[in-house]
Amino acid sequence: MPTKVAMKRSGSIHVEGDFELFDQEGNKFDLGGRTKIKLCRCGATKDQPFCDHTHKLIGFRTDVTAQALPPLVPKPS
Repeated sequence: MPTKVAMKRSGSIHVEGDFELFDQEGNKFDLGGRTKIKLCRCGATKDQPFCDHTHKLIGFRTDVTAQALPPLVPKPS
């Protein structure tokens, strides 16, 4: 199944499908066979990078609307 990433209103980032997750050092997370995870957007979770629903307690509010990104600009070679 292709990877699907969904931004939830005032909530987490839902990732579903065939994916791998790595930390800043390149170490792979052991997701225990999960094909669905929720990643924190508010920064207040106690289980980084995973959502623990703290956003509800702290009143985190944000909306994300789909948009078109500008075309890629080739890097000079």
